[in-house]
Amino acid sequence: MVHWTSEEKTTIASVFGKVDLEHDGGNSLGRLLLVNPWTQRYFSSFGDLSNASTIARNSKVQAHGKKVLGAINNAAHHLDTIKATLHDLSDDHANKLYVDPENFRRFSEVFVIVLANKLGSSFTPSIQAAIEKFFAVVVDGVSHSYH
Repeated sequence: MVHWTSEEKTTIASVFGKVDLEHDGGNSLGRLLLVNPWTQRYFSSFGDLSNASTIARNSKVQAHGKKVLGAINNAAHHLDTIKATLHDLSDDHANKLYVDPENFRRFSEVFVIVLANKLGSSFTPSIQAAIEKFFAVVVDGVSHSYH
């Protein structure tokens, strides 16, 4: 079990209060697909993902990004039970979708960059540390069924 300080809990809640699930989720997934093109193999039904503009305009990328960020947002509201909160998602990704769990870490890295860009100078080192700690726990939770 992870120990969260009250400051970390407040920071995570504050940051996720500023997140636009649809825009930031689609932006993050789109950037992941662009920067790590091998991840596109999991989204073969999404159509043309050949370049930045087609990815940005792809409604399926936007919708799935919102779904991914929605699950992460849900975890942010259940900090003390993240593994239980993400159990079904972990099971699906490990046993039905066969997604390489390394991609969860890559998504978190991209999302931190999206957040830093969005929040600008208010994205301080202490905020970044809390968010990265949160994502380490999320990645572990989503990866749990792979162990």
